[in-house]
Amino acid sequence: MTNTVSVPGPRLAEFCRAVLTSAGADAETARDCTDSMMHGSNHGVDSHGVRLLGHYTKALQGGRLNKAPKLQFTRTRAGSGMLNGDDAQGARATFAAVEHACDLAREAGIGAVGITNSSHFGPAGAYALRAAQKGMMALVTCNSDSFVRLHDGADRFHGTNPISIACPAPGNPWLLDMATSAVPYNRVELYRSLGTSLPQGVASDDSGADVDDPNLAVMLAPLGGMFGFKGAALGGVAELFSAVMTGMKLSRDIPSMAGPDFSTPRGMGAFVIALDPQAFAGAELVQAGITRYLELLRSSPARPGTRVMAPGDREWAEAELRAAEGIPLDPVTIESFAMLSRTLNVAPVVGG
Repeated sequence: MTNTVSVPGPRLAEFCRAVLTSAGADAETARDCTDSMMHGSNHGVDSHGVRLLGHYTKALQGGRLNKAPKLQFTRTRAGSGMLNGDDAQGARATFAAVEHACDLAREAGIGAVGITNSSHFGPAGAYALRAAQKGMMALVTCNSDSFVRLHDGADRFHGTNPISIACPAPGNPWLLDMATSAVPYNRVELYRSLGTSLPQGVASDDSGADVDDPNLAVMLAPLGGMFGFKGAALGGVAELFSAVMTGMKLSRDIPSMAGPDFSTPRGMGAFVIALDPQAFAGAELVQAGITRYLELLRSSPARPGTRVMAPGDREWAEAELRAAEGIPLDPVTIESFAMLSRTLNVAPVVGG
């Protein structure tokens, strides 16, 4: 990115925790919210990284988020359960659900946990990766307020409704983390901050016509371009797991992330599934399979001037680069951090 200032990751994480704590979040919320944002920023998913700190702080201060939630897990069957998030910040509820799902999977082979009364959880990959680090294959998804039109639609219908899947592998896991929209809306906001045009066919004006000016974007296109019916259907998959199976709100019924109401909890759902390889082909055979698969994938011939990558490869490379060079902050995020520093009496992270 251009027009940015880079900050070391550990310093940035310390700032985020300090801001959230000063805003009233309990230690677990500050920890988990920071971990999810840092996952995004460390791996180059800046749309869901630390640029969300101001938003989460506003939601904590306004009352949308419970500053000290009392999470309640109910086991419903041998391999299933429900976690009531008590209006927690989304990362707090989802990291907890991952722990429960992995515990269930160790016993039953599969652990499926529906999450209720949660909120925006940031990058879905943070949670699938956490499960993979515990030796589990995982699927994580959520829905969000309507901002994505249907294929050939001219009105907001689904949220960006991300889906993440991770599989343990030697070195780094195979990790898919994708919005089911062409891009996440936070990327539109990032492009506004950077003064950059959007790619073609990812956003629309209020009539459903494509626009490349991020200031004119009022809705997003589903993933897939001229085959956007596939992305729209994947958005529906997230809706089925996150809202239908949990009894939570459909995207059309979720209050807007942007407000103006920051006092009313959003009542969002999410879903986590963990699979223990030992319960299927066995951990050793599964590792042999994923190792062979990745070897074949990465050695597959590439088109001229390109290289073939597995899901996650780009993110691991970016994480290595940012560990050495720092995490870039865009101008709007820098301004937001300065304001948070002043109003919450936290040492500045840029220029301090």
